[in-house]
Amino acid sequence: MHNFGKADHPDASQTAGVSAPADRPTGITASPQAGPPATAGPERLRYLYEMGRLLWPSPAVFGTAQLRAADPRGLLAPVSEFLLLPQAGNPRLLVPANRRAAAAAIHGYGEPGSRVAAIGAKVLPPLLSTGLISVAMRTRFRVSAPPGTATIESYLAQIAGPGITFSTHLGAARANRKPVLQLLTIGGATVGFAKVSINPLTSDLVAAEHAALTRLSRSRLTLLQLPGVLHFGQWAGLNVLVLSPLPVRNLRVALPSGRLGAAMAEVAGVDGLHRGPLAGSSYLRRLRARLVTADNGPDRGALASVLDSLERQVGSTELSFGCWHGDWTPWNMANTRSGLLVWDWERFTRDVPVGFDALHCQLQSEVVAGQQDMPHAIAACTRSVSDAPRLLGQFGAGPAAARVTSILYLADIATRYLTDRQERAGQQRGAPGRWLIPAIRAAMAGL
Repeated sequence: MHNFGKADHPDASQTAGVSAPADRPTGITASPQAGPPATAGPERLRYLYEMGRLLWPSPAVFGTAQLRAADPRGLLAPVSEFLLLPQAGNPRLLVPANRRAAAAAIHGYGEPGSRVAAIGAKVLPPLLSTGLISVAMRTRFRVSAPPGTATIESYLAQIAGPGITFSTHLGAARANRKPVLQLLTIGGATVGFAKVSINPLTSDLVAAEHAALTRLSRSRLTLLQLPGVLHFGQWAGLNVLVLSPLPVRNLRVALPSGRLGAAMAEVAGVDGLHRGPLAGSSYLRRLRARLVTADNGPDRGALASVLDSLERQVGSTELSFGCWHGDWTPWNMANTRSGLLVWDWERFTRDVPVGFDALHCQLQSEVVAGQQDMPHAIAACTRSVSDAPRLLGQFGAGPAAARVTSILYLADIATRYLTDRQERAGQQRGAPGRWLIPAIRAAMAGL
């Protein structure tokens, strides 16, 4: 039995006996460790080593097969061993070397729009469960440390009990990328998911998801299921949120017509709905305040001008305001015999125009899952605006309000990309001036 919840409060690191440094990290930095040069090799492999410096800080050491050279006298006790899949030189997944845990880690994996990942999720688990891949893959990612060294594994063991290992997806570059650890027993049971912050942005997001799920757990939602909070604490200056696993392995079933919209409407109404004109709304004030925190540049100026023009042209338009999930996409939900499961609530926000979730789900499905280039992404945004009256009619929005809501959604996402500094982080569509802002300008011309 696992002892989740014994330290479920912000001071969990003290209760658990793990001291955290006073300084909060400003990025993925820590004491030097062995690893590839910062400017060489595949980007995700570099990210693994950068992440490793936080999860296994010195005196722990980690690396691939060359690890023994770092400990020639055998002074460091082995802590854990992982496989790098699909290949050690350019990994997408870090999974335990234990065959049952590795097979369990692969189930359900798949990057949005990646046929290779989807095929791998079906083919790899039976091969891993037999141990054939583990034997064939001689290059391992190993972690060793002197007894008593504080690592993310020692912290999770105090929360979840001994014998817990984990897997993690090494996602593509983006500002909000962070370790999301699937916590596994050696028998292959998933007992939770741990999100670990690595910088101020992800620290805020992890804390925001904790607050959102705590709030939503009291809202008695009937049309969807959310993960529960098993633990929230701090380790080594990093926020750690552990969530209960949802039954995503249950048989998937088709969503009945209207069910998704009804679930989104239920979330929108969690704190009640209110109507009012766009001009002078608290939403528009907050959006402008967020935009001011972005780096000064042409994109920020263009968005500020868009918001001014919207208020002048359609400020009298009455909108409905409520809550939204903030990142409701097909890869953040699953409809099963257990019901509609929805996760990743770190962008949950109150008092936004109703319908943002539906617009986001449709646009992100087309642009991200379809891996669209910039011209096609602009076209997808334009279709989103033209299709808004049909899509948002289910939330009671008239045609004019739907079009204004869709433009505000595009401006909101563009502001998010700017304030997160996604382009600087290497996100593929991180520059809103290349696709979102041109689409917004075109939509504005049609008002």
